[in-house]
Amino acid sequence: MAINGTHMLFYTSQADELRAMLRDVFGFKHVDAGGGWLIFRLPPSEIGVHPSEGPNWESGMRHEIAFMCDDIHATVAELRAKGVNIDSTISTQSYGHTVGLHLPGGCKVMLYQPLHKIAADIKTAKKKTAKKSVRLRQKATARSGRRAKKAHRRR
Repeated sequence: MAINGTHMLFYTSQADELRAMLRDVFGFKHVDAGGGWLIFRLPPSEIGVHPSEGPNWESGMRHEIAFMCDDIHATVAELRAKGVNIDSTISTQSYGHTVGLHLPGGCKVMLYQPLHKIAADIKTAKKKTAKKSVRLRQKATARSGRRAKKAHRRR
């Protein structure tokens, strides 16, 4: 399949400040797409699908970004020490522990410690056919290079 990743966007009135936070506080590796527009590499990800009912849907929410962690209490303490604005209480649900992070320019994301298996841990199988075809192309290129050298020597 052609899909090989996801690209998420934050819309914020404080783009430079949010980029700096993602780079310096969260430590996300990045590339500069030009003019200071940083594109960040994210940790492994997954996507969940929820029904269109309940308070989130009724409030107008259609998409949500959540950063996952292994220990929400330690992560909250570390982020607070770095100046991140975090809701005062961690909520425990059947699926995990959550708390809101308030990022520059009004962006709110969830910090989430799942209490269930996560899809982000699934290892993808290496495609042997892709590696094999690369090796075959390399061998063919090497053979054609040797043939060209022999032909040149014969001249």
